[in-house]
Amino acid sequence: MNLTVANLRSVGHPMKHSKGARRVATWLPLAAMAFVAAAGCNKQVQHAPDVWAVVDGKEIKREEVDKYYRTQVNPEGQEPPLEESLSKKLNVLDELINNDILLEKAKKLNLEASDGEVEDKFTELKSPYTEDEFQRRLKDQAMTVEDLKLELRRQLSIQKLLNREVVAKISITDQDVTDFYNANKAQFNVAEPQYHIAQIVVTPKKEQQIRNRKNDDATNEAEAQRKVKMLMDRLNSGADFAQLAMDYSEDMNTAGTGGDLGFVPESALNQSDPALKKVVVGLKAGQVSQPIQVQPKDGTRVLILKLITRESPGLRGIAEPQVQQTIRDTLRNRKEQLLRLAYLAIARDGARVTNFLAEQVIEAAGKLPDAAKTTMPQRSIGH
Repeated sequence: MNLTVANLRSVGHPMKHSKGARRVATWLPLAAMAFVAAAGCNKQVQHAPDVWAVVDGKEIKREEVDKYYRTQVNPEGQEPPLEESLSKKLNVLDELINNDILLEKAKKLNLEASDGEVEDKFTELKSPYTEDEFQRRLKDQAMTVEDLKLELRRQLSIQKLLNREVVAKISITDQDVTDFYNANKAQFNVAEPQYHIAQIVVTPKKEQQIRNRKNDDATNEAEAQRKVKMLMDRLNSGADFAQLAMDYSEDMNTAGTGGDLGFVPESALNQSDPALKKVVVGLKAGQVSQPIQVQPKDGTRVLILKLITRESPGLRGIAEPQVQQTIRDTLRNRKEQLLRLAYLAIARDGARVTNFLAEQVIEAAGKLPDAAKTTMPQRSIGH
């Protein structure tokens, strides 16, 4: 579950992707005012037009939905169509409703994150950046330090709740592993050599969107050359490849995972640049390549590759540690996903929820242009 915090560094949150005081865009023109019955009495509570949902008496306002919505759209791209924008906002609102329900359960079970836990996670998130870089990232997401800490407290509290109520109840037996292996032997039969590769990418042009931890982007040939030299110097001095990839790689799809490309079959290498294949095949496990310049359709790219491991063809036996770990991870993830869904369903059954935005979308047959609008924050200069 990660909303805005995910853009600072991946932290579990329902939306991938945080919180924060934001400017409120033009509020939704609800028909008059929304009403909801107050808990435990017949008195009716009047809610302002910018209240988009109420969970057990707690209001969720348009401002909060908009700030998470901003993390899911490209601020420099075209404004999404009306229907797409409203769909995203309904999804965001649903996640916020779930979060409020789970957070309240965590509080009742005395599982709310402590100040120390929040400070530790905050320090961990901030550590890869200089103070200027960190403040710039907060500004780009229209957040404050207080906003981030509040979001971290919520995420950590929910994770503690789910760890106790869901994860702790998962058990994977040896028989479970054996049954899965016997039913899925084909997926453990490696038909051809495979290469587990990680990469750091540098391009000599301004990228539309950079998602590395340093927000670092070479914008011309000279900058790219300097950046590649800096990376090679650090790698030769023993720096961790994955950490450098997360900090500096300009490939938005792999920077967040330390440049990991997964296992690449030899047949795929055969269809790549011949020079690229030659480098990969010549690497030993754990070895890092010299910079390689390639010319794909989207322009020049300089790659620094690391061969993590090489897999030979053949059936992998159930006794192999990697096979065991893969099966256990797969089974655990499946069970955790199932139990989380069931736990959330039960939690929602016990909550009083009113979704005013959803009601208005239905009443207006989806024609709510004001609700679809969101003011994006100005991007910082000098990334």
